[in-house]
Amino acid sequence: MISDDGGWTWHGGAERPGGGAAPDVLKIGDRYLVAYSATGGGLGGGHYGKILTMWNKTLDPKSPDFKYSVAKEVAASDGVEDCDAIDAGLLYDEQNNRLFVSYGTYFGNIRIIELDPVTAGRKSGAKPVDVAIDCEASDILYVDGWYYLLGTHGTCCDGVNSTYNIVVGRSKDIYGPYLDNLGRDMKQGGGKMVVNTYGKAVGAGHFGRFVVDKGVEVMSCHFEADFERSGRSVLSILPLTWKDGWPKAGKKVSNGVFSIQSERRGYALELATDFVRIQQERQAWWNAKPDDPVSELPLQKLSDMESSWPKGAAPARLGDYMLRPNQYWQIEAVDGKGGYLGNPYFKITIKGTTRTLAAGPDMDVIVADNYTGDDTQLWRIEQCTDGTYRLMPKRLAGTTSDNTKFVLYSIADSTPILKEWDNGDNAKWNLVAEEE
Repeated sequence: MISDDGGWTWHGGAERPGGGAAPDVLKIGDRYLVAYSATGGGLGGGHYGKILTMWNKTLDPKSPDFKYSVAKEVAASDGVEDCDAIDAGLLYDEQNNRLFVSYGTYFGNIRIIELDPVTAGRKSGAKPVDVAIDCEASDILYVDGWYYLLGTHGTCCDGVNSTYNIVVGRSKDIYGPYLDNLGRDMKQGGGKMVVNTYGKAVGAGHFGRFVVDKGVEVMSCHFEADFERSGRSVLSILPLTWKDGWPKAGKKVSNGVFSIQSERRGYALELATDFVRIQQERQAWWNAKPDDPVSELPLQKLSDMESSWPKGAAPARLGDYMLRPNQYWQIEAVDGKGGYLGNPYFKITIKGTTRTLAAGPDMDVIVADNYTGDDTQLWRIEQCTDGTYRLMPKRLAGTTSDNTKFVLYSIADSTPILKEWDNGDNAKWNLVAEEE
C-alpha cells in the first residue's frame, strides 16, 4: 500500500512475486528490503516454512527502476523442529551496519539470525538463536541502547473471539535475554503489554513502528475484529508512547470538549477577553461552622460573558485555568479535508460558538469569528511519546503548501505563537476533558 498525502489515504502499490505471507519492509540506503515467509504457520505445508528476502530500488510499480531481485532463503523450518519459519521482522543497525531478522510462531521458538546488509542473505557463519516462546509476528527495535522484542501473544483467526495482544521485552544484547518490566524472560513466557483491546477493536497483532518526528511516533497493528465494522479485521495506526523506557499504545484524539493546557506552565489556551467575575455569597472563614450546609455552585455560563467578548477575529492567549467558557474548546474531526498518519484534520472552536482557533497572519494564533473551512483553521493533533500532544495548523497564513514544521507554541507564559517544533515543553499541550 502507498500513500501520496502523508498517510491519510492509501492505494495499491508494488506487488511482490513469489506469494507467501506476512512481509516486512525496510529501507536501507537507497533500496527497499522485503522479507516474507513461504508456507508454514500451519497453512498448506504445515509447519514447514521459509523466510526469504529480496530487494527493490523503489516500491512504485510505475517507476522504471521497479524490479525485484531474486529471492534469497535465509531461514527455514522442517515441520518437526521447535520453530516455524514465518512472520519475518527486520532490524537494521545503521550505526554498526548490521542486519537481523526475527521469525517464528507458537509452534516452538521465536528466533533471530543475522543477515548480510549488502546481499540480505544469511551472514556467513550465522546461526539462529532462540529468544522467546508463546508468541508470533515478532519485530525488533533498537532504541536508546536497548533492543526491544515485540511479539503477538494469544489466539488469532477467530474474529471477535480472538485474544491476540502485543507484548514486549528488552535486552542490551540483540540475542537476549529479553526481559519484561518484572524481569520475566520471554523464553519463559514473559512480556509487558503494549496493546490489547483498543476501543471496540479486539485482537491486536503484528506491531510496526514509524518515527514521524523527534518525540512523535506511531505504531501500526491489525485488529482481528472491530465491533463497529461488522467484526471485520482492520489495520490501525495508533500513537506510540514511551514511559520509563517501555513502549505502549497511546490515545488517539477524538471529538470532545477540552481545555488545552500548556505543558510549560499549565496555563490554559483561551480567547483574550476581559475577566468577568462570578458573583458569590461569601462567608468569613472564622464564622464558618462544620455543620453548615454546603451546595454546589454553578459554573460560569457562556451567556454570562459572551456579550463582553471582542467582535471579529481576536487574539488567543494563555491564562490561569479557571473553568471559564472562553477556555473550553470543542475539538471535532472535519470530513472531506484530508488528514495525516492516523487521524483526520480537526477544527477547534470555543464550545457553543462559531469562534475558531486559527493560524494568524504574523505567525500568531487568533480566534476567528467563524469557521470557514480555510486550511489555516484545520489542525493536526498528534500525541507525543511522553503522552502530551502537539497541535499543528494544516497551513500557515499566506502559504500554498501544507505545514509540517510549525506548531502551537508557548512563548513566555502567556503568549501562544507558531514556532518550529523542537520537542520541548513550550511546544507540548495537555488535552483535559471538560469538567461537568
